[in-house]
Amino acid sequence: MLKLNFPEYNFKLKKQNGKLLIFDPIRKKYYTLTPEEWVRQHTLQYLTHDKKYPESLIAIEKELKINQTKRRFDIVVFNHKMTPEILIECKAPTVKISQKTFDQANQYNWLLKAPFLFLTNGMKHYICQIDFETNQFKFLKELPQKS
Repeated sequence: MLKLNFPEYNFKLKKQNGKLLIFDPIRKKYYTLTPEEWVRQHTLQYLTHDKKYPESLIAIEKELKINQTKRRFDIVVFNHKMTPEILIECKAPTVKISQKTFDQANQYNWLLKAPFLFLTNGMKHYICQIDFETNQFKFLKELPQKS
């Protein structure tokens, strides 16, 4: 797999029925190693190892209903009050983070109201902090460290 713009991490990989699988330590299960899953697993390692967010406060690929349509977010990090803190959208490294990606994340966040958005394709990362009172956002260089 492609080297991503994240620190180096050790992953549990295995082959099964001719497919390469990667272990997700949060969902406690192996998943097919697609380019998007490669980015998702790096993001999860970054959150838990580098930024110190507890695994117990991270949800992966959960369903949302938006205007009677079912959607799935990639990752949401909750605070200790179980309020969404960070909404994360992962794309494959070959997928450009575009206005469409921001629109998708904003659509999900319309329901979740997470104060931080993190969009990544593993090569480029975009972090936004949202002020819902003023309806403004600012780009950050990195995610805040878990306190």
